[in-house]
Amino acid sequence: MVMSSLQNRPQNPHGLRQIKLDEIWDDLQGGINHVYKRQSMAKPRYMELYTHVYNYCTSINQQTQQKIHRGKKLSDRNQPGAQFVGSDLYKRVKEYMRSYLINLLKDGADLMDESVLTFYTQQWEDYRFSSKVLNGVCAYLNRHWVRRERDEGSKDIYEVYSLALVIWKECLFKPLNKQVTNAVLRLIERERNGETINTRLVSGVIQCYVELGLNEEDHDFKGPTLGVYKASFEELFLEDTERFYAAESAEFLRENPVTEYMKRAETRLSEEQKRVRLYLHESTQDELAKKCEQVLIGKHFDILYAEFQYLLNDDKDSDLGRMYNLVKLIPDGLGELRNLLEQHISNQGHSAIEKCGNEAVNDPKLYVETILCVHRKYNALVMTAFGNDNGFIEALDKACGKFINVNAVTKHANSTSKSPELLARYCDSLLKKSSKNPEEAELEDILNSVMIVFKYIEDKDVFQKFYSRMLAKRLVNQTSASDDAEANMISKLKQACGFEYTSKLQRMFQDIGVSKDLNDQFKKYLTDKCHSESGVDFSIQVLSSGSWPFQQSVGFNLPVELEKSYQSFSNFYGSRHNGRKLQWVYQMSKGELVTNCFKNRYTLQASTFQMGILLMFNNETKFTVKQIEEHTGLNIDTLFQILSVLLKSKLLISEDESGGLSSSTILKLFLEYKNKKLRVNINVPVKLEQKQEQEQTHKHIEEDRKLLIQAAIVRIMKMRKLLKHQPLLAEVMQQLSSRFKPRVPVIKKCIDILIEKEYLERVEGEKDVYSYLA
Repeated sequence: MVMSSLQNRPQNPHGLRQIKLDEIWDDLQGGINHVYKRQSMAKPRYMELYTHVYNYCTSINQQTQQKIHRGKKLSDRNQPGAQFVGSDLYKRVKEYMRSYLINLLKDGADLMDESVLTFYTQQWEDYRFSSKVLNGVCAYLNRHWVRRERDEGSKDIYEVYSLALVIWKECLFKPLNKQVTNAVLRLIERERNGETINTRLVSGVIQCYVELGLNEEDHDFKGPTLGVYKASFEELFLEDTERFYAAESAEFLRENPVTEYMKRAETRLSEEQKRVRLYLHESTQDELAKKCEQVLIGKHFDILYAEFQYLLNDDKDSDLGRMYNLVKLIPDGLGELRNLLEQHISNQGHSAIEKCGNEAVNDPKLYVETILCVHRKYNALVMTAFGNDNGFIEALDKACGKFINVNAVTKHANSTSKSPELLARYCDSLLKKSSKNPEEAELEDILNSVMIVFKYIEDKDVFQKFYSRMLAKRLVNQTSASDDAEANMISKLKQACGFEYTSKLQRMFQDIGVSKDLNDQFKKYLTDKCHSESGVDFSIQVLSSGSWPFQQSVGFNLPVELEKSYQSFSNFYGSRHNGRKLQWVYQMSKGELVTNCFKNRYTLQASTFQMGILLMFNNETKFTVKQIEEHTGLNIDTLFQILSVLLKSKLLISEDESGGLSSSTILKLFLEYKNKKLRVNINVPVKLEQKQEQEQTHKHIEEDRKLLIQAAIVRIMKMRKLLKHQPLLAEVMQQLSSRFKPRVPVIKKCIDILIEKEYLERVEGEKDVYSYLA
């Protein structure tokens, strides 16, 4: 059979003679029979049929034009409908197709299952093709008469191919619809049960249902309406799908573990996606997916949530990932999983720290690495199994915040500030010179890990205080492993908390640089003045009091041997910086003593306090504790601590047989002192000083917090002018949350202080309302 579109109009062999439909219908009907019987047709025969339709539609048009020329104005020739005929031909074609389909229905009315599908799809393909050929034959009828009728609003008038679809729907689709659809559904169920089916039978039916809807109630043919497909197939298909998977999932769960069920659900969801791609309309995809997800996953949430906890306990990462990918398909399904993960990580963190016991209280490395071990494990889980989902990242962050700020160690210390303190001490161990210092690349990774823990610390001001004090000691004692590493850590803290947080730390570095220049100038000054320091190599570090966490803690009489150096530098500095006052921080000072009294010549690395005591033995070999106290000016508690270290190192020995210390105890230089090392460090921390330092640090933290709270209150009230008590508390806590978590009683106390200072006042007649006083 040949299909051809005609560009040129055929000549009308009848001239002006009116052509009656009966004259051409027999031949035209014979041609249509050939078309619907799918018999071969040569192009000339096809042209002959087209010419029949053309001549019939145009013959009256020519006669009408002649009459118009004789009796009417030229402008009236284009009067609507005057030139077009085709109604009778349209009716005959319509009747032919109806009769053809009624006869066809007799062969399929009693068929079922695959036989009815084979019949329906084959007849549909043949009929569809033949109707397109007929549509070409009737092209002139479509372009003129049909278009005119539609333009004038006639209903139930279609182009010939669309008419063929409408008649198919009426004569074949409606009578066979139920048995065809049921046969398709049974075929799909067989495929779901593992059988191989002829999918072309299904796709043929679906294609028919879709095309039948394209022209229904759409006379302008602007686009598809899937009414037939949706109503006659999709609704039933979705109901059938729900029934099938509801039964299958319940049975499968009764006989198999949940992990196997999840694999089954994954497979089924994938199969349904493939099913749409193979033979269903794409519009079904979303509805089918929703239906399957709800039946296979949504209806079994309780079982999945219970299994989730077991999978977490057993570290089944792949199964956790599978569950995440399934549950995320359901709106709001992940919320409970996030809550379960958060609680699990929090419990694991608490348990891990509790297992460390009291050892972690004084072991910063153990404490921090225990936290990092938990974080690394569950961060990896969130990245892999949970696809780095923001909700799960938030759950991880919340859980880490819980167990890092409150745990067995903080409870043992009875203070939430223990975590930031231990983290600062861990940083100190990393950045201080040691034989165990990591390589540069490894150190960078460790510092990044430290910042992970730092992110979760609530009391960041506590970390700042301890870190500042420890950094100060490293700089003063020149024990930093690397200036670059120190600067790198400060840069990380600055990035996390801003310039203000690290401003004092950066000024410390500047002071160290200035002190180096100052020492060079001092040496030049001594050379110019021809001063001799009696063999004393004296160097200093001048630190700005506002940036460094040092204060003179105890009274002390400087040894005579150092007095001249002390005075020389005071004169030098005073001549260059008029008005500045030097406050000597003896407890942070140190020096070296070279011995000449022992068998070997030793160099003792000592604190200034130790130097002051040992230099006394240049004049006498024994002193009472009372004499040492009077000579050095040290308080008795501090002195006992220092003397204990000297006794322990065997530089001094006590004549008191009990080994105790009192004011009357006589101490003498142990002239038989021996040590395998010629350079001996006796400058070890004094417990009393450490305790005082820790107490001072916490005291300063509380004082600084009060000032920060007051500053926040003033800022808020300056902007608000009037504000109630509760909103003020909320804003203060929100503003300071990045530094620490303010306690409500402290905020109230700060409000009272500002009222006393006349920054605020209580509004008369209003309950709990404050007013800002400019």
